[in-house]
Amino acid sequence: MEAAAVPGSAWLAGLSLVLGGLVLWLVLILLRRRTEEAEPSRKGTEPVTIDDQDVNSEAASKTSVPKKQKQLQRIRKEKPQQHNFTHPLLASALKGHSGSITCLDFSSNGKYLASCSDDRTVRIWSTKDFLEREHRCMRANVELDHATLVRFYPDSRAFIAWLANGDTLRLFKMTKKEDGSFTYTALPEDFPKLHRAPIINIGVADTGKYIMVAFSDTTILILDTKGDVLATINTNQMNNTFSAVSPCGRFVASCGFTPDVKVWEVCFSKSGDFREVTRAFELKGHTAGVYSFSFSNDSRRMATVSKDGTWKLWDTDVEYKKQQDPYLLLTGRCQVAEPCRIALSPDARALAISSRTSIFVYNTRNGEEEERFEGVHGEHITDLAFDVSSRFLASCGDRAIRIFHNTTGYRAVVEEMKALLKKATNESTKQRLQQQVTSAQNALDAIYGKGN
Repeated sequence: MEAAAVPGSAWLAGLSLVLGGLVLWLVLILLRRRTEEAEPSRKGTEPVTIDDQDVNSEAASKTSVPKKQKQLQRIRKEKPQQHNFTHPLLASALKGHSGSITCLDFSSNGKYLASCSDDRTVRIWSTKDFLEREHRCMRANVELDHATLVRFYPDSRAFIAWLANGDTLRLFKMTKKEDGSFTYTALPEDFPKLHRAPIINIGVADTGKYIMVAFSDTTILILDTKGDVLATINTNQMNNTFSAVSPCGRFVASCGFTPDVKVWEVCFSKSGDFREVTRAFELKGHTAGVYSFSFSNDSRRMATVSKDGTWKLWDTDVEYKKQQDPYLLLTGRCQVAEPCRIALSPDARALAISSRTSIFVYNTRNGEEEERFEGVHGEHITDLAFDVSSRFLASCGDRAIRIFHNTTGYRAVVEEMKALLKKATNESTKQRLQQQVTSAQNALDAIYGKGN
């Protein structure tokens, strides 16, 4: 009996061990799960998990959000600093635009200066205020766009602007407000789109009969005042770099890749109907592409500046219909780089060349550089023009318009009138010449006296 009981007790002991091991294994599993549930973040402490990022961002937000707000407020308050420039011959700086100015235009009556900017406005300044502390202007808003080019109509009571995004022209007319003051408002409809190539310039004939629109390929369009195409000019110059309408309204000219300037006459009948565009003459003499050119007020003189490092003054008062070519009057040396513009004063006694941010003024009687203005603008100069009286030179290139006294022109008048005075025999002629000498000399004395 005892021998039979030994195997039974051994079996019970083995069964107890198995059951105890099973219970212990289950207990360990439960404990492990509870531990994992209680400490879920221990799985991914290296690297930082999403939960850790959320915790960090919540903790940091209490301190970082105010810092960001302060930085944004500081950026809003700290607008780009206006470029400072001083010079004894600086008559004034017209400040009103909040964006970069791209184009200038003086009205033919000499009363206004128009400027356009990427701040979506065109401003019309009074030239009477150039020497005053306060500079009045009228503002025309360019809705849903901004203008890159602006040109007055001959009556100075309207202007056209080229729209950067719309790639077309918009007409603005002077209107009278209820309080009796004047403003410029846009017509409801823009001109139809004309061409896909980038625009380089626009112009309005002083006769009021046509508008010129020039593109960077080889295309120039002649439009009527409603925007309909009268003629298309192919310049055959590989590309156009500059085009303009002459102040007299008879000519349209263009320069580009080739080392010459081509000039066309826009012809109308006696009754005012458009007839044709014919080739008038060419200015040949440069050895590299021409950057820019400019007409005198009567179109009897033209000035050109080229990549070959020279500027030239031309006599264009020729019988081109009899195949007579313009005469080269003067060649001057200059160190220029793109962007480069040239402006000939209306009386042709002075010319100015802009190269990047600097301006050089030359006497057209002897070709000598008489004035140099360096670092005029904080950005490259985009436009350069003399006013119709030849008293002032205007430039733009940042948010300000710089107005300079044309002392070179005054000195040229003194020299020219004194030379004529020596040859004059008529007493009334002598008195008239002497008056011009005295007037120009007094203007010079006043400018330099004020500058000192």
